[in-house]
Amino acid sequence: MRLEALSVFPELFEPYLSTSIMGRARKAGLFEFVAHDLRDWTHDRHRTVDDAPFGGGQGMLMKPEPLFEAVRAIESQGREKPYVVFFSPCGHRFDQGVAQRLATKERMLFVCGRYEGVDERAYELADEVLCVGDYVLTGGELPALTVMDAVVRLIPGALGDENSAYDESFTDGLLEYEQYTRPAEFEGRGVPEILLSGDHARIAAWRRRNALERTALWRPDLLAGADLTPEERAFVEDFLSVRRSKEDGRV
Repeated sequence: MRLEALSVFPELFEPYLSTSIMGRARKAGLFEFVAHDLRDWTHDRHRTVDDAPFGGGQGMLMKPEPLFEAVRAIESQGREKPYVVFFSPCGHRFDQGVAQRLATKERMLFVCGRYEGVDERAYELADEVLCVGDYVLTGGELPALTVMDAVVRLIPGALGDENSAYDESFTDGLLEYEQYTRPAEFEGRGVPEILLSGDHARIAAWRRRNALERTALWRPDLLAGADLTPEERAFVEDFLSVRRSKEDGRV
C-alpha cells in the first residue's frame, strides 16, 4: 500500500509514521509513505497557497490553482491513480467500516487543508470527502494521520497477531469487552474470576456479554447497527430497562 499526503507542513507526518506499530509496519514494507509539499506547486516568490475569501469574512482560504496542479501531478506519477481523500465537516463520517473499505486501496492521497479551509472548487478532485468528528482542527494533517493509523492496522501483519485487528471496538459494531492484566488483585480490586478460570468457552461468552453491556452503557447509539441475535437484543433491552429503573430509583 502506498500512502501519500499533500500538505503545507509535510514534516508533521514523519515522527508519527516512524514510531511504534506504524514504524514497524513501514520498515517491514507493509506500506510506504510520501509527503508532498503543496508549496512546490506555487509560482510566486512567496510560495502563496492562500488568499482572502470572496464576499469577506475571517480567515484565509487555500487557493485552487496549487491544489489542482499538485493533485494532477501526483496522479500522473506511478502506474495506479491514487484514491484522493479530502477532509471537511461536510464529509462522510469516518468510522471502522470506512477504514476497512479504505484498507483495500492500493494507493491513497490525503489532501490536507489549512487556515479557514479550501476553495470549494478543489473538492472536485476528491474521490471521497471524510469528517473525523464534529469539532474544528487547525489542519487536515491530524485527520489524515488518524485515517492512516486506522487503515494500516488492518494490513495483514501490521499488528503481529492476525486476529488483533478484528477483536477490537467497532469491528462488529460493539465496544470491546473489559480487559485486565497482572496483578490479579490491585488495591482491593480483583479481576473477574471467570477470566482466571482457563475455560475459553465461558470466557468467550462472558466477553460477548460484557461487550453488549459496555456498549449499551456507554454507546447505545451503536446498537442499532450492530449484528446481534434476537437473544442478544433481548438481553440488551433487559439490561437497559434495569439500568433505567435504577436511575429512576425504582430498584
